[in-house]
Amino acid sequence: MSKGGIPDVLFDQLKFLEQGADFTGIPPRVQSSSGKTYFVKYGSSVEQEQYKGEVESLKAMWEAAPGLSPRVLSSGVDSGNRPFFISEYKDLHRLGDATAKVLATRMATELHAKASEKGFGFHVPTYCGVTRLRNGDLVDQLRNKGCHEELCDLGNEVRERVVPQLLGSLKIQPVLLHGDLWSGNVGVDGSQRPIIFDPSSFYGHNEADLAISRIFGGFPPAFYSTYHDLRPKSDPVSQYPHRCDLYELFHYLNHTLIFGGGYEQSAKQKIRKLLDWAES
Repeated sequence: MSKGGIPDVLFDQLKFLEQGADFTGIPPRVQSSSGKTYFVKYGSSVEQEQYKGEVESLKAMWEAAPGLSPRVLSSGVDSGNRPFFISEYKDLHRLGDATAKVLATRMATELHAKASEKGFGFHVPTYCGVTRLRNGDLVDQLRNKGCHEELCDLGNEVRERVVPQLLGSLKIQPVLLHGDLWSGNVGVDGSQRPIIFDPSSFYGHNEADLAISRIFGGFPPAFYSTYHDLRPKSDPVSQYPHRCDLYELFHYLNHTLIFGGGYEQSAKQKIRKLLDWAES
């Protein structure tokens, strides 16, 4: 059942948030008679874990950097085990040079300053797109699809020959990451404040959070210079470009897993570049 296009469970939660108000709209955007606007999301029963991961990611980011992400106002599952959450609604515009500097500052000094007390990972599973994040198994998931044999063989070479060289000796303090920080998950609100959303958070190397920001649209150059003025590149600095390639490879592999198509060729190009470096 629904009331004016708003599912009952969401309508009841909205009424709890604003007693006496009326609500109109069609998810994901719902307007209150008070003038407030809410973002509402309602999934299927098989998406419970995915919704939980997004909610917990948003809550963790809000705690680390209040206002940098939408605040979660309500979440749960309905009687049919369908997950939902309600958050602040943000009317967003494209990131520019000035707001990119603000975003970089907040990420370097707040979000990425939130260190883990329990090492790498996160307290609940999170999803990058529809991919459940687990340690080191993207190549295995691709192989299970049965149509990426060459890519999987190359991926195993990276695991054996590149990862130990690039990450084996790094001293990393795991910090809170957004996890899927591409240009489509970043915007600027009406007060010119940068907002990041749709996360797949975990505690990891801060440089990994910058990887996807360089591809699939990219961020203004001012973002990177400002960020690294405040949070310098990890030692050895000379290997920073290669670590960037490695972290970017994860996202090319994930896009190959989800979408296929030309992403496989992009992943192979990135792998060959890394293997050439390892041999040099």
